[in-house]
Amino acid sequence: MNSAWHWVSIGTADLEAALAFWVGKLGFEEIGVAEGDDPGLRAHWRLPDQKVARQAMVRAPGAAFGAIHLVEWGSATESVRADAAVFDLCPKNLDIYVDDLPRRMAQLAEQGVIFRNKHYSEAVSPDGVHFREIHLAGHDDINLVLLQILGSETPFPATGFYGVGPLVCIVRDSAPERRFCQQVLGLALSHDNILTGPEIEQMIGLPQGCALEVSIWAQPGQPLGEVELVTYQGTDGADRYSRASPGRRGVTHLNWWVGDIETFSSHLSAHGVTYSSSYIRGRLIQTHATRTFRSPAGLQIEVHTAI
Repeated sequence: MNSAWHWVSIGTADLEAALAFWVGKLGFEEIGVAEGDDPGLRAHWRLPDQKVARQAMVRAPGAAFGAIHLVEWGSATESVRADAAVFDLCPKNLDIYVDDLPRRMAQLAEQGVIFRNKHYSEAVSPDGVHFREIHLAGHDDINLVLLQILGSETPFPATGFYGVGPLVCIVRDSAPERRFCQQVLGLALSHDNILTGPEIEQMIGLPQGCALEVSIWAQPGQPLGEVELVTYQGTDGADRYSRASPGRRGVTHLNWWVGDIETFSSHLSAHGVTYSSSYIRGRLIQTHATRTFRSPAGLQIEVHTAI
């Protein structure tokens, strides 16, 4: 595919509350809204009995990548990360790039946003990236991170929130996942670090002596729609990837558009990746063809061609 992901799918119990955050507080734009059930989307996801109440697609203003597809389910569903430990294996964080973290924290605090810590953390990674970050609890048990890269020349919109950079995925064994990102998804390694020390432990909420192996996979020159792999050394989290599927609340999977689905299908087969074939005749999303598969760790991925 060789590109950043186009959208992340998130199940929610309350679309209005989710939009109040993404659109009302961060200044994202709505690029599609659909009220009522969506039998076509549910048929694709093989959820015949689970009704959709409403859905929306949002993104940072003008962004080509890193959009968010929010689906409100008609009845209560469990979340992917309900009662999860920090180091449980699953899609964990959505990182949102900001221009000035102290300023944006103050702005959000005035709007009632509560952060996990009183003060942001600041560190320099081994490869020289100077960053600030703060964690907050998002809707539907999502973990959100506001991330400022000091010295970045990224042009920010007037809102100060650039968009969704990495989806952070916690994995037990990074080697097969790294090969998958490179060989199957066609992404390039942009950062590769091991982070240790009290500052990192406090930032993430880790046991003493724990370290993070972190690699970020991206389309070169594109800071949005990245995939970040994190392995917590010295911990052993529960595997929750089977919970990260449509029908749950929280982050369920990533989505890409491609121009030639048959060529991509052959590419998957050449790498021994098993996939299922479908299409979507939905109220908000319509595709000519879709291929669904999982990474070695269990992250669900859908690749689509447009009608």
